[in-house]
Amino acid sequence: MGTYGFLRFNLPLFPQAAVTAAPWMALLAVIGILYGAAVSYAQKDVKKLVAYSSVSHLGFVMLGLFALNPQGIEGGILQMINHGLSTGALFLLVGMIYERRHTRDMDAFGGLWKVMPVYGALTLIVALSSMGLPGLNGFVGEFTILLGAFGSQAIGTPWFAGLAAAGVILAAIYILFMFQKLFLGPLDKDENKKLKDLNWREIVTLVPILVFIFWIGLYPKPFFDLIAPAVEKLLIVLH
Repeated sequence: MGTYGFLRFNLPLFPQAAVTAAPWMALLAVIGILYGAAVSYAQKDVKKLVAYSSVSHLGFVMLGLFALNPQGIEGGILQMINHGLSTGALFLLVGMIYERRHTRDMDAFGGLWKVMPVYGALTLIVALSSMGLPGLNGFVGEFTILLGAFGSQAIGTPWFAGLAAAGVILAAIYILFMFQKLFLGPLDKDENKKLKDLNWREIVTLVPILVFIFWIGLYPKPFFDLIAPAVEKLLIVLH
C-alpha cells in the first residue's frame, strides 16, 4: 500500500519534488534494504524474520521507483507483485507450522525435513524466491531494479545500486539461516517427531502462488507488457 501510494500519488502529483528528492529517497531505500536485512538476521521468531524482510524487499521497490527511468519503475512495480507472492507464501507457511506446534521460535525446531518433506520442499522454493534466485520471480524484479538504479540520471550515482546489491547477499544469509534452523540438523525434539506433513488443502492453497513464482521467474514478458504503457505515461509527466 505504501509503495503503491508513492507510485500512484506522489510521482504524478508532485513530479518536480520527486525529481529533486530522488537521491535522498534512494539513500533511504538503501538504508532500508540493509537495515531490514540486518534486523531480520537477528530475529529468533520466524514470523518476525519474515516481517522485517519486508522492510528490506520494499526498499528495493522504492529504489526502483525513484530511479525515475523505465527499468527502475517497471522493476519496482513487478517487485511489488513478487513481494506479495513470496512474502505472502512465507506467512502462509509460518502459519501452517504454527498450527501444528503453537510456537514460532526457531530454536524449537530443527530437522523438520525428516518428518515434513513436502512442507520443506515448498518452503525451500518460496525461500529461494524471496532471496532472488535466478529462474524465480524475485530475481527478475531485483535485477531490473538494480539495472534501472545503476543507470539512473535522477539518482546520479551507481553507488546506491552497488550497496543495494549487497542487500541481495544479506537476504541469502538470513533466509538460508532460517531454513537451516527449521529444517536441517538433527530431529532431536520429541514434539517435532509427531508432526504431520501438509494436507491437500494446504498444498492446493500454495500451488497458485508457486505457479506465479515460476511464471514470472521464467517468462516475465507478459507482466512487463502490462506494466510498460502506464510507466510510459508516468515518465512523460516526470520529464
